[in-house]
Amino acid sequence: MFFDFGAGEIIGLAVLAMILIGPERLPNFAVDAAKFVKKVREMATSATNELKENLGPGFEDLKPTDLNPKTFLQKQLSSVLDENEKPAKAKFVSKIDPDLL
Repeated sequence: MFFDFGAGEIIGLAVLAMILIGPERLPNFAVDAAKFVKKVREMATSATNELKENLGPGFEDLKPTDLNPKTFLQKQLSSVLDENEKPAKAKFVSKIDPDLL
């Protein structure tokens, strides 16, 4: 989940909503908010699926959290470290072209 709300914050938001929106319109507002959240989730899912299709093979297991730079770096570094733990007979292969430096 994106937000870290506790019970106190939720109760405070409910009281604030009762004051600002009013008890008569609050049920309709809650239904509209739920529809909005559902629509946003559907849009995010379709965007993720479209991104997977456009990136092609090798990205079938792509998750939105993989696009976070911190997560991406951790994943790449762990894969490099796993490659370095192979037997000592393996020859080191540079992944960076020295001509590009």
